[in-house]
Amino acid sequence: MALRLPTHLPTPGKLHHHHVTTSPNNAAFSWWHSLSPTLPLLYPLSSSSNSTGKFCTQQQQVVRFKCSASAGGSSTTQSLNMGPGTPLRPASILVVGATGTLGRQIVRRALDEGYDVRCLVRPRPAPADFLRDWGATVVNADLSKPETIPATLVGIHTIIDCATGRPEEPIKTVDWEGKVALIQCAKAMGIQKYVFYSIHNCDKHPEVPLMEIKYCTEKFLKDSGLNHIVIRLCGFMQGLIGQYAVPILEDKSVWGTDAPTRIAYMDTQDIARLTFIALRNENVNGKLLTFAGPRAWTTQEVITLCERLAGQDANVTTVPVSVLRFTRQLTRFFQWTNDVADRLAFSEVLTSDTVFSVPMTETYNLLGVDQKDVASLEKYLQDYFTNILKKLKDLKAQSKQSDFYI
Repeated sequence: MALRLPTHLPTPGKLHHHHVTTSPNNAAFSWWHSLSPTLPLLYPLSSSSNSTGKFCTQQQQVVRFKCSASAGGSSTTQSLNMGPGTPLRPASILVVGATGTLGRQIVRRALDEGYDVRCLVRPRPAPADFLRDWGATVVNADLSKPETIPATLVGIHTIIDCATGRPEEPIKTVDWEGKVALIQCAKAMGIQKYVFYSIHNCDKHPEVPLMEIKYCTEKFLKDSGLNHIVIRLCGFMQGLIGQYAVPILEDKSVWGTDAPTRIAYMDTQDIARLTFIALRNENVNGKLLTFAGPRAWTTQEVITLCERLAGQDANVTTVPVSVLRFTRQLTRFFQWTNDVADRLAFSEVLTSDTVFSVPMTETYNLLGVDQKDVASLEKYLQDYFTNILKKLKDLKAQSKQSDFYI
């Protein structure tokens, strides 16, 4: 069942947003969004007869923001210029989701290329010291608390948004409500470019809550009027290490499915490199790009490749997709397991014989990239197993040298 995305943001902020929309038939339509708890966010979804199901309405938008801040018992109200904002150096970027699998590669690449990098990180018991050690500036904020966002955007030219919610959180808290607040703050403060990472085929699977939210966020960003780039991704090679490579090396169970879905995994380092090439290419502004690896793989093909490179068989436990679908339906009966059910919704995609891949020739030509410079999954995993097996061999040799017999 498709997720209804209109929602109230019950947070005590001070940002007020008055929005007037003109539909194609010239009928006036207006809504008011407040980050204070008094008024709801109304960003409607409409039913469609096409395959996309419910989606955010696409309208030409005219936006006027009014921000107020109070200090020492007094308040000041300031109207914001909704033009391009004060010119800032394009080198000043904010990475949202900087501690994630993709986010840390974005930070690393940006620093290597000379950007001034600020990382938006949630307050947490273990600080993200590695980001500071690399040379980035870390600021604490939380997309689920919109009032913490505006201060992080001061002096920023470009936002690179690769954040997503934690597994234990309701999907819409960060991935919808948080992103809506971030995009609106970016518009209000004159951010000059916004890069958003989405999921390939998200427009074709409204039955999967996260994919529907990604698609609606794409449309919300487009309608905001911000200069933006949307990049849809298929899958990360890095995720295969913990899922398949490590369990095989440790003689542990490898969990797989009998699904025919094929995924063109891509190295997050290549994703980061292509992102900054796109960021500097003015011809890419406003475009939707999809990044995919050279070849699409099934789960069984990935496991077979890992077995060959590791030199040992995997202990594979196959979970039929029908079991995942049943589990999803079962968890829907209980309110406290709804979030689990939302994530299990990907089982619906697995049964559809979907191929998460696209031809990349046009994208490579647009970005001026040679396809040979993009890592294949075979090369990526071969490098990993070669390095890890060498380290294991060295550790074994050191262990023998340290044995003493009395």
